[in-house]
Formats: sequence, C-alpha cells, structure tokens
Amino acid sequence: MACVSLNELPIRSDGSVRPSGLALPPAAMPLVHDRRPLKRWIYAGVYGDELMLCAATVRVGGIPHSFWAVLDRSSGELLEQTAFSPRMVAIANGRLSVKSRRAKIDIALRPNGEPVEVVSRHGASYIWTRKLPITASGTIHAAGRVQRVEASGLVDATAGYHARDTAWNWSAGVGAAADGSALAWNIVSGVHDAPTASERTLWVDGAARELPPAEFPADLAGVDFPDSDCSLAFSAEAERANSEDLKIFASEYSQPFGTFAGTFPGGVELASGFGVMERHSARW
Repeated sequence: MACVSLNELPIRSDGSVRPSGLALPPAAMPLVHDRRPLKRWIYAGVYGDELMLCAATVRVGGIPHSFWAVLDRSSGELLEQTAFSPRMVAIANGRLSVKSRRAKIDIALRPNGEPVEVVSRHGASYIWTRKLPITASGTIHAAGRVQRVEASGLVDATAGYHARDTAWNWSAGVGAAADGSALAWNIVSGVHDAPTASERTLWVDGAARELPPAEFPADLAGVDFPDSDCSLAFSAEAERANSEDLKIFASEYSQPFGTFAGTFPGGVELASGFGVMERHSARW
C-alpha cells in the first residue's frame, strides 16, 4: 500500500477506516519516528454518583509511569498514587487492575457505545487515539474498606509522536439527558481538534456524534461551544494535580473531578453529569 501523506490527516472512524503506511496500535510502533519519541498511554475513567476513579499506564520514550485515584463523593476523600512503574496499573482485555500497598482495584470494563478512532497530524509527525464508552463493575479495596463500583465511564487509548511542546484541555464524562438517554462525552482542544474529523464526541445511548470545536476557560469552570449557544458548567469536587520539571522532560497538569450541567450542541440537555476536566502541558 502507498503511504498516507500527513496532509491527508485527520481521519476519524470507528476503527474500520485507517490510513495506510502508518504504524498504529495494536501493531508495534517504533520508539522514535520523525525524530520524536513515542508517547503511549491508556486511561480508564469511571464516573458515578457515589464514587469516581481513574487509572492509567503511560510510557514516554519507553519510560513507564502509572497512576490511580479514587474519589469518595460522600466524604470528599481523594486517594491517589503515582509510580514510575508499569506494574501498579493494568488496563487490558476489558479489565482494570490496580495492585499497590494503598489499594487493590479489580473492575470489569464492558463496551457501552461505538468506538471513535482518530489519526491526526501533530507537529512534524502523527498521533492516534481511540475513545470507548464503558460500563464498569467491580470492587475497590482501599483505606480499610471495600467499596462496590457500578458506573459508566470512558477508556482513552492514545499513542503517537507528539510535538516537543504539547498542551491540551480535555473533558470526559457520563450522565443522563433530560429525555432519559444515556450520555457519554469526550471534548478536547489542543490535540485531535480539527474543525471536523476530531475526537470531540457525544454518545447518546451509545451512538457517537461528533461535536463542534470547543473552548475551555482558564479556570476549567466549563466548556463553551462558540459555534452555538450551548455550553457546559462544571463544579469541581476534588483535584489531581502535579508539576515537575526534569529539564529534558516537564509536565504540569490539573484534573478535577466533579459534576456538569448544561446543554450540548444539538439541544441535548444534561439532567445529570459526572466526570473530569483537565489542563495539561508537557515538554517531552
């Protein structure tokens, strides 16, 4: 097959349409391409009215990193842990597993909507992502107690050769529409954010529809859709945040958990919404 030109990107599909000539998951990807190191992660977020949690495994140029966080919404207690290790968190084969001294988490992740896959140009190279709504069922052993999880969420798998300096804003969440439809969403600016063929998606009862461009205020108090009169308001409850500068590598992020209200483009009104906002800048 002929190699795809970067000028032909972005391409958005359910994964059945892919550019030829580019290494994409699940195939192996070179650790370096176009003079850029491979960045790769898989993140699972579960957002419920009693508990919210997230966990991820990350590799930047082969260096492993993992984290998890659990928010008990009734008490406001946020438990979290980060490690430069690939062993603490595993997300594979429809299962999320965390094994550490602070927590044991075992949750089944079942697809609950159409997958959305996007390949975009970024800097001098390309990046890939796949977003999938899920339902989660399992247990959390932490802080001396066992808690049952039954909620919805999102799995974000990402890989590619991002530019040296990369920054993005992001929101992911789940909820219910005023008419009772089940909702999930993924909204971004900074990566995979072309006017069309972006990763911005609203799932209504599992069916994916692309959202128009979005803007995020500096305080992460919501999401605006400038091409419409629609917006989301966000009320933060607890926040994961970190800043580190190792010269060659630097990262600064904030990711609050909370609730959402408002209306999506197309007139889909939220009756309830739970999820996260994120601001992340990286030099990698």
